[in-house]
Amino acid sequence: MNDETLRLLSMVERAATQRLDDALRSAGADLDQWRVLSLLADRGGCPMNVVAEHALLLAPKCSKLVDRMVSANLVLRRPDEHDRRRVLIFASARGREALARWDAAVAAVRERFAEIVGPDVAVLDELLRRLAGGLAPATAPDPATAPPAG
Repeated sequence: MNDETLRLLSMVERAATQRLDDALRSAGADLDQWRVLSLLADRGGCPMNVVAEHALLLAPKCSKLVDRMVSANLVLRRPDEHDRRRVLIFASARGREALARWDAAVAAVRERFAEIVGPDVAVLDELLRRLAGGLAPATAPDPATAPPAG
């Protein structure tokens, strides 16, 4: 990958983020709120670290965002049924309604991206997933699945 490719990747990310943010702001939301509610609607309750990672936010900023979303009754905090020390974040009914409006606002942006990329949209998606996976921080192997030592 050469310098121009890296510059183009940055340029596309900025432009895409700006278009999404503009569409969401017109619907009364922002990109971070949309990312949080999209995750919670797809997966159900999630711990804060998973929400922060998905929303591409540092933990303190994510905590403040979730606090505001709780105040707006978009999300709820509940204790984990399996580990009462852990708190999970869930989309509220009001949050799901808001997400439906926000997704409608984003639909035109998605359609425009698909028009620009054309029939190669699935290839682009796969390449971006591969690149993101390859750039993800390495995690320690799970001891339960690691081969025995020796």
